Amino acid sequence: MGTKKVLTGNYAAAEAAALCRPDLIAAYPITPQSSVVEHLAEFVHNGKIDANMVQVESEHSAMSVVQGAAAGGGRVFTATSAQGLALMYEPYFRMSTLRLPMVMAIATREMTSPETIWSGQQDAISVRDAGWIQMFCDSNQEIVDMVIQGYMIAEDQRVLLPVNVCYDGFYSSHLTEGVDLPDQAEVDAFLPPMTEDNHPVMDPENPFALDPLTAGPLMMKYRKNHLDAMAAALDVIEEVDRKFAAAFGRSYGGAIEEYRCEDADVVIMTIGGMTGTGKDAVDVAREQGIRAGLIKLRFIRPFPAKRIAKALEGKKALFVIDRSVCFGWSQGPMYMETKAALADAKERLCHFSAIGGLGGADISLEDMLGVIRDLERMKEEPGEKETKWFIND
Repeated sequence: MGTKKVLTGNYAAAEAAALCRPDLIAAYPITPQSSVVEHLAEFVHNGKIDANMVQVESEHSAMSVVQGAAAGGGRVFTATSAQGLALMYEPYFRMSTLRLPMVMAIATREMTSPETIWSGQQDAISVRDAGWIQMFCDSNQEIVDMVIQGYMIAEDQRVLLPVNVCYDGFYSSHLTEGVDLPDQAEVDAFLPPMTEDNHPVMDPENPFALDPLTAGPLMMKYRKNHLDAMAAALDVIEEVDRKFAAAFGRSYGGAIEEYRCEDADVVIMTIGGMTGTGKDAVDVAREQGIRAGLIKLRFIRPFPAKRIAKALEGKKALFVIDRSVCFGWSQGPMYMETKAALADAKERLCHFSAIGGLGGADISLEDMLGVIRDLERMKEEPGEKETKWFIND
């Protein structure tokens, strides 16, 4: 089944998107995303996929083009990073609030300024409240699998929302790994084709007003329905993960992954490419007699609050590592959301925010072991502790 290939994360995203049979692709190149669209352009030029490839002058236009095609009933794909995501924000927000399903890859990158093109998650994290489903990958295999799963989640009648498949720029986008790439027939059997039943589409024979000026009472209904779809997506994410495991033999645990958490006293929470290092740190800590575990936060929208709270039942200490910051708080954004998910339970935990990896800085094994040892030392002292910054001179 499938083919074993050695691929960068960007090529993995492109190969997976091609397997999903997109009708239209539109994207503007920006580091570190550029090779996603370049590889897809090769597929179109060489006749490997039957898709329209639209060359646009900006990311704003790219999102506008795929938005029109999605409104016409097409399956669409694009990709971006950082300032490109910022430039497309207007149609990006409109894509979700029009409830148009699609998948977009984000090779995450730090935002300017100071000027940088290096890895970070500030771009994707900063738009987490624009109504998209957002998930983060920590391997190139997961990028492939989540692009495919992303279309099934997005196009589910209970959801009908666009999906971001996010992965760390350069660390994932440009580094190579072995990947099990499914055959086209396998993906066709797993992912149904787009039909007019997927969502209302523009049709000259049956005209309707798309996005008319909307009064407050109707706007309230739109927003509530959108949030209801987000809530429903949590169940759909778990269902799709089970279906994918049955079809391809790989499961990711749904909205979160738990690693050696069953008997853990102290738990670290990771997001994206830092997870492999986190698992290594847990293994080393176990060898040193520390009962450590790890929660990999896979989806941040919808936020899996109940699953996180359940996974942390009976634990003594927690730190959450963010590769982004929440301006106005000296803490990471996913740490803040985890605190909200825990509500009163956080008072019984020793917990703190850890921030690292900004602008491509490494989050090392020793960084993670250091905070695990801090948790072990303080685990009988419940309450919030000072934010830890991984700043290595």
